[in-house]
Amino acid sequence: MSQGSPGDWAPLDPTPGPPASPNPFVHELHLSRLQRVKFCLLGALLAPIRVLLAFIVLFLLWPFAWLQVAGLSEEQLQEPITGWRKTVCHNGVLGLSRLLFFLLGFLRIRVRGQRASRLQAPVLVAAPHSTFFDPIVLLPCDLPKVVSRAENLSVPVIGALLRFNQAILVSRHDPASRRRVVEEVRRRATSGGKWPQVLFFPEGTCSNKKALLKFKPGAFIAGVPVQPVLIRYPNSLVSLSPRKSGKGELKVLWLTASQPCSIVDVEFLPVYHPSPEESRDPTLYANNVQRVMAQALGIPATECEFVGSLPVIVVGRLKVALEPQLWELGKVLRKAGLGLTVLRGAVTGITPIISGREAQGPHIALVSFSHQDTKGLVDFRDVALALAALDGGRSLEELTRLAFELFAEEQAEGPNRLLYKDGFSTILHLLLGSPRPAATALHAELCQAGSSQGLSLCQFQNFSLHDPLYGKLFSTYLRPPHTSRGTSQTPNASSPGNPTALANGTVQAPKQKGD
Repeated sequence: MSQGSPGDWAPLDPTPGPPASPNPFVHELHLSRLQRVKFCLLGALLAPIRVLLAFIVLFLLWPFAWLQVAGLSEEQLQEPITGWRKTVCHNGVLGLSRLLFFLLGFLRIRVRGQRASRLQAPVLVAAPHSTFFDPIVLLPCDLPKVVSRAENLSVPVIGALLRFNQAILVSRHDPASRRRVVEEVRRRATSGGKWPQVLFFPEGTCSNKKALLKFKPGAFIAGVPVQPVLIRYPNSLVSLSPRKSGKGELKVLWLTASQPCSIVDVEFLPVYHPSPEESRDPTLYANNVQRVMAQALGIPATECEFVGSLPVIVVGRLKVALEPQLWELGKVLRKAGLGLTVLRGAVTGITPIISGREAQGPHIALVSFSHQDTKGLVDFRDVALALAALDGGRSLEELTRLAFELFAEEQAEGPNRLLYKDGFSTILHLLLGSPRPAATALHAELCQAGSSQGLSLCQFQNFSLHDPLYGKLFSTYLRPPHTSRGTSQTPNASSPGNPTALANGTVQAPKQKGD
């Protein structure tokens, strides 16, 4: 099975329309009064016993995990483990892992479809990734190898299980680590069945199951067939992500253990065989598998993803924040009762560069918005542009002209001032929440048409105001929801000021986090 090239991402449509697709980063929890009473009773009676027994089993896993790798050198661990170690330790960890989830309330794992052999599909891709309970999918997959952060090796018990699994480790602090991971994934995936299957969660982070995040290409770099694996929780409460839902891990664990019975549905879809174009282009391959899995789940396939801790969407060749930091700044200032008139007066007379450590009063929120160097110095041009955008009294042409004047540089020859990549990426980061590498790449592309390495005011305004794609982006993001009197106002579901990427590329408003 292979798919054609994915369609281009449609231009932004900031006009009100039908209800938007659910924001995949917003988690909701609705409990009736009866449910609250039930969880209170079961949480007091059932949950403590379950959690205690589960932690005991978790620590019982450690001897089996340690025994499999004990006495083996790093060179020996570069090959799959066989013999008695494989038989005894693998079966011991598999049985205890099933007991662990059973004690937490996962009484049934319903499997649909047929898992392919390692020769038919060296790579498994599981989605949606919605909770820290998702590793339960390892059980019906016979404990395939996984990819994990190298930092997890230092976590008690978890580190031992990763060594037992011969996991592929990636370090976020080592730029060369990702290259080594890619090579290792390709080596194992093309071993002709010598290595067990490798399992990926291609979304890379947790969502709320209402839409699939953009798949990362790591699982598809080898260009080998993959088998999609769907994870469903008929009991909705077990799929809460503690990081996104605002609930601690222990609270989510307690809620799950308080349910009489939790059920997990694991469905193996047919093996996806890439076309020659997909084998050469991992991003195309990932996008097409994402669409197949989204269609099987009955949810949208979106362009939403995380860059670091920032949720972003892809617009053309640019990545922009779902909710820019500029909007968050406006909310903080309004909540503090600081009107823009007061703030403009507060920054009058401030030198262009101040010390963030010396900020006081209304300066604190503004300084936290701005970038600080290693000495704690803040470029107050960031604040000037932010206040102008939040004011709402300027036209888009005036705002873009001000941005250019603040960050463009004087030239000895040719045009008087040009906007270079640093200033361009700073503007897009401040106003749109764009990660700087994506903005820098776009700047280089815009400069290819000219002979200089910078953009003139005319070129910058053609890009930000008149480009059929990016012009609509600026007109949407430079009009954040606010009120003229500085009071907080929650935009309704059709407000164009709070965009979320839909499956068809339009932008609508998601529900607020407090809904």
